Amino acid sequence: MTKTALITGAASGLGYELSLLLANDAYNVILVDIDSEKLHLVKSEIEKSFSCKVTVLVKDLSVPDVASQIVEEINGAPIDVLVNNAGFGLFGTFNNTEWKRELEMLYLHIITTTHLTKLLLEGMVERKSGKILNISSLAAFQPGPLMSIYYASKSYLLSFSEAIANELKGSGVTVTVLCPGPTKTAFQDVVSENAADNKISFNMACPSEVARYGYNAMHKGKTVAIPGIINKFLATIHRFVSRGMAAKIVRNIQEKNRKE
Repeated sequence: MTKTALITGAASGLGYELSLLLANDAYNVILVDIDSEKLHLVKSEIEKSFSCKVTVLVKDLSVPDVASQIVEEINGAPIDVLVNNAGFGLFGTFNNTEWKRELEMLYLHIITTTHLTKLLLEGMVERKSGKILNISSLAAFQPGPLMSIYYASKSYLLSFSEAIANELKGSGVTVTVLCPGPTKTAFQDVVSENAADNKISFNMACPSEVARYGYNAMHKGKTVAIPGIINKFLATIHRFVSRGMAAKIVRNIQEKNRKE
């Protein structure tokens, strides 16, 4: 039987790449994003290249109760793969950043992702089959001065994913959390109003390679997936230095990239 995948943030970056991988494996795909124009371009591209059904939902995932709207609009369609990918960053000290934008980030990264997982997980458990791929970040492993809310929300995604992956052992449902380092996506362009002055170039990864790594890890049922040897090392740095020192290192990196 044909299976169906729902991907958030599907109009670009890792969401786009993961949508292509799923379509290539004959999944019907439900693409969710706020960018209607790009979303429909992706729909056309997939329909030209693959024999699968493509549904688009133009949604702002940073507003309350949008997860319920999505589930209502798919009208009970069983979802075999859920990819929680949508996200954005915000640069600056916490006392100077805009609360409205931070609240949107918290809704997007935490509330919507958690709620959508909650709503779709029930059917997966009943069918004793399903895969969930949450996109976190290397940022999840340490505090992040100058991007405090982003780092904290990605830490939540890592912890949440690991916890429910454990709960679901033996259920037929797996949860994978992908934690990439800097990846060449549109994310780099929306971190701040001065994005051109705040683009990280060190250890920059190709989005298609990162997506493939996460996709393979999901199908293997791996819980935590960290692509790249450097990233695997950086994810363990907290074992060797204090959290205060880790925060200082992150801040130095952030400030350096801000100036470049």
